Amino acid sequence: MGLLNNIKDHFTNAEFAVAPNKKVKTVCADFKKTFGATLAIYKGAQLADPEMTLAALNKRTTKDVKTKGADELKIKASMKVGDVEKLFDKTFGLTVQIKDPKGEYCVDNKLTIGQAARGESK
Repeated sequence: MGLLNNIKDHFTNAEFAVAPNKKVKTVCADFKKTFGATLAIYKGAQLADPEMTLAALNKRTTKDVKTKGADELKIKASMKVGDVEKLFDKTFGLTVQIKDPKGEYCVDNKLTIGQAARGESK
């Protein structure tokens, strides 16, 4: 069934766009609704203020972020968790963790988002 689910991930929820003008709480809620997994966004070592936009958090980072203010991040269910986490860092200068559907633990970076949402461990 794993192979069938992986193929399905390429077509289901084809693309999830993360715009810099969205609030943290909206991005997290939309991610959960789209993929079924939990997204945690951090500013430094603490969870980011849910009322701030990604662009506002980006301006407060000490990292040299190579994006323009309007750049969107596109995510697919077939992408590896580790790759998505790196894209958030590169695009917005933010640390994110993708967690299981209940938000209890961080999933393995080698899994796809679809696998993480289904609770697969490998």
